[in-house]
Amino acid sequence: MLSLTFLTRFNPIVYAVARRAFYKKMEKKSALLVVADGSEEMEAVISADVLRRAGVDVTIASLSNSPCVTCSRNVAVCADVLFADVVHETFDAVVLPGGLGGAKTFAASAELGELLKKQHEENRIIAAICAAPLALKAHDIAKGKAITSYPSMKNELANDYNYLEDKVVTTDNIITSRGPATAFAFALAIVEKLMNKETAGTVAKAMLYDDYQ
Repeated sequence: MLSLTFLTRFNPIVYAVARRAFYKKMEKKSALLVVADGSEEMEAVISADVLRRAGVDVTIASLSNSPCVTCSRNVAVCADVLFADVVHETFDAVVLPGGLGGAKTFAASAELGELLKKQHEENRIIAAICAAPLALKAHDIAKGKAITSYPSMKNELANDYNYLEDKVVTTDNIITSRGPATAFAFALAIVEKLMNKETAGTVAKAMLYDDYQ
């Protein structure tokens, strides 16, 4: 059988599909992390890093026309695949980093909206941080439930949700958080929900992150 490393040299899409099949066979948890131009780079990279430390198979997908996106502070992030290549796949969690530009793209994408609705209907995890909860509102996800966001987004969300100001809010399958400084807590909350508290604690300890409880 061809190795995943061999496959990726020739076709990154084939590699991504093969990797997903491999991890599914190994019964690993999976997460789709969506990025777009204007996404917040800390929230994207920290989320991907923490989840991968926990053994989650993370696929980073670009909602732009190119695999590489320019984030909110002009840091380039290159995704594993284009969103269109994985839109019909199933993931245990879908993760949306903030950044107002990226969040507006998420909110405007009908394809992402359909994926989020399916994810929510099937009670799988949706995690959104900073400005990304705007996409939940735009696609009519979890209206009336408790969420949080970046403080300046409060007025746009408070009428449709039970708005809280906690660092991380987990309500059923929905996880939301405030912003860059809460990205580690956000990612660890996803690990805890996907796997268990022990795994999240082990990852936190290895990163010297002392605030996880």
